[in-house]
Amino acid sequence: MNVGITNNINEFLKGNNILVQLSVPKLVEKVLTRNEGLLTSTGAVRATTGKYTGRSPKDKFIVKEDSVKDKIDWGSINQPISETAFSRLYHKVLDYLAEKDEVFVYKGFAGADKKHRLPIQVINEYAWHNLFSHQLFILPSEEEFLEHEAGFTVICAPNFKADPSVDGTNSETFIIISFENRTVLIGGTEYAGEIKKSIFSIMNYLLPENGILPMHCSSNVGREGDVALFFGLSGTGKTTLSADANRQLIGDDEHGWSGNGVFNIEGGCYAKCINLTREKEPQIFDAIRFGAVLENVIVDNGTRVANYDDGSLTENTRAAYQLEAIDNIVVPSVAGHPHTIIFLTADAFGVLPPIAKLSKEQAMYHFLSGYTSKLAGTERGVTSPEATFSTCFGSPFLPLPATRYAEMLGEKISQHNASVFLVNTGWTGGAYGDGSRMKLSYTRAMVQAALEGELTNVETKKDDIFGLEIPLHVPGVPDHVLHPNQTWSNQEAYKEKAKELAMKFRTNFTKFANVSTDISEKGGPIA
Repeated sequence: MNVGITNNINEFLKGNNILVQLSVPKLVEKVLTRNEGLLTSTGAVRATTGKYTGRSPKDKFIVKEDSVKDKIDWGSINQPISETAFSRLYHKVLDYLAEKDEVFVYKGFAGADKKHRLPIQVINEYAWHNLFSHQLFILPSEEEFLEHEAGFTVICAPNFKADPSVDGTNSETFIIISFENRTVLIGGTEYAGEIKKSIFSIMNYLLPENGILPMHCSSNVGREGDVALFFGLSGTGKTTLSADANRQLIGDDEHGWSGNGVFNIEGGCYAKCINLTREKEPQIFDAIRFGAVLENVIVDNGTRVANYDDGSLTENTRAAYQLEAIDNIVVPSVAGHPHTIIFLTADAFGVLPPIAKLSKEQAMYHFLSGYTSKLAGTERGVTSPEATFSTCFGSPFLPLPATRYAEMLGEKISQHNASVFLVNTGWTGGAYGDGSRMKLSYTRAMVQAALEGELTNVETKKDDIFGLEIPLHVPGVPDHVLHPNQTWSNQEAYKEKAKELAMKFRTNFTKFANVSTDISEKGGPIA
């Protein structure tokens, strides 16, 4: 680690304007007195993020340093930036923050398993971003706080804007990770999700070095200790489906799988809340109380009641809250090895079955493919669903080659005999624009059947295009819904759309040149 940069941060943190580890009530007061947000009827803080209401993947960089340059999977996702550019921006950002009347610092951890956790600190220009960090990361005990020494520092200055012609960025916005300096710089964007995901990207680099598989998934555990994983990108249902009154939540988004089992990387949840109701998602609805952060949610000026149906700012409205806000959780957030793994996809083509049981080869194929649809608002410029392939259901956060993570998952599936299912929470009866979104009640019934082992030995029918084994019957779901071709009124249109998607799978998979033929030939479409 660069001693000079370490000393810079330590000196900076001695400034009179530095407020370290304020309590949640004090942070809420700061948000309100600084006019950064407003208090809603439930006691949650609502803040807006301006023009950036989602991540900015084209503005994310990794510093090309000697220790990492031969390990990183460089490309459009992991864009390189020079050490000189990083150092220049680093000093500019610290100088900028030094002039502020108040700067907020949070100290905590990433990783609920104490053997593998990462001590982190987050330095914020905004009080509400610091409150967000309190909700999302793992709080230290008083003793842990006194002994805390940051292994990574995030510096977030949303009102500092880069000059691309001088700073080597693509725009005014930047998210830069320096592994040698153990530092993340964030500027030019108020979207709080960049803080969360920068730490996840770091863990995706560090954990595999210790034989631990980092995963973009939610996780819960049943009364018998049966652990389940839910993989999927934003809007596919990870948070919703893992919040189950009959199962204890381990975490909603990021986990590690070690030799001892699963552990949550975070201490909170970052749930999408567009169209949120207590009836559909009571655990999430009731978790939005004092100290929680609502992002870009429309609130009535008179009553201060949140209108979760209003997506006028963005469809990507969010709620950040601590895990402790949910009654039915595992404390601490660790559990055993998974029995069931579910890959969630929101198929905009409307041709994938709502549930299918996967062989190991199919599991590896679909994990590497990571097919889904980007939903409106989750990234800048996405205004309607777009078919996409996000490797390992989390390619924007994977610094290492995708096959490294896939090989680790395959080994663990075999070692622990986990059952794997593909679940489509997207469209049925037609593609986006013609069909309709799969009913949540049907998806819940299918997932419950998978978790309870009811689909282990049931009769199935192989889909003649994708080669997927589709159960003939699932309790609580009409039989015809299970087979996508039966939900389309025009069979020729269905076949045409299905073959179009199958070709997209094949084309995408050509980038995995080193994958075994068993996976590429046995795992993918058959027509």
